[in-house]
Amino acid sequence: MMPQFRVAPMIRKPALGLMAAALLIAPSGAEAANALATLPRDLSPWGMFTAADIVVKVVMVGLAVASLATWTVWLSKTIELRRETARARAALAQLETDTTLAELRSTEAKDGVGQLIQTAAREAQLSGWNFDDDFKERVALRLERTEAAMSRKITRGTGILATIGAVAPFVGLFGTVWGIMNAFIGISEAHTTNLAVVAPGIAEALLATALGLVAAVPAVVIYNYLVRQIANYRALLGDASAQVLLLVSRDRGRSARLMARAAE
Repeated sequence: MMPQFRVAPMIRKPALGLMAAALLIAPSGAEAANALATLPRDLSPWGMFTAADIVVKVVMVGLAVASLATWTVWLSKTIELRRETARARAALAQLETDTTLAELRSTEAKDGVGQLIQTAAREAQLSGWNFDDDFKERVALRLERTEAAMSRKITRGTGILATIGAVAPFVGLFGTVWGIMNAFIGISEAHTTNLAVVAPGIAEALLATALGLVAAVPAVVIYNYLVRQIANYRALLGDASAQVLLLVSRDRGRSARLMARAAE
């Protein structure tokens, strides 16, 4: 008879080893499952905002308010600059005509050029419409002060754009650093480095940097655009001041000719 081999005990030992390995792996798998169960399921921007830390939320709200202020300033200053530029061009065209300062003093001072005409007419009135040698210098001083006042008025509100453009990225970076700190603290408390556990906290932190850039980039672009438009408006005011001085000089020449004819 042929000898019989007992194979069953040899098969049982590998099976027992696999069962023991499965028992060792099971707790970590359960821990990962519990960690995944506690993760926020909504990873949209709004979901990340609601799940973020209170400090990160404050940073995000501040950046959203700054972005709203940027677009509000852009809208208001664009409308104001277009209106004032159109008025200045119309008044400058009127100064180019054959007119006198006495005829223009009734012009309503609704724009910068109207203010220049009114201040020159006011000096002429205070001087008794006597165009002496110092009259032109007095008018020039008044025009310079009025032009500076109009320039300050038209630039009002643009400083906030420069501030937002310079500060917003750093505010967003602060929110990101704070959020990443909280994410690492959560990792140490969970005792796991599973990417599914780490990713939501880091994503919430990076959202602050994204909002900082969203607030800063339009602020810088809009600020540069408004600076160019304000420079064009200031150039129109400079041209208007020169035209008013020319008008004063022509009126002085006309006055001298009238006085000469009267003396004859």
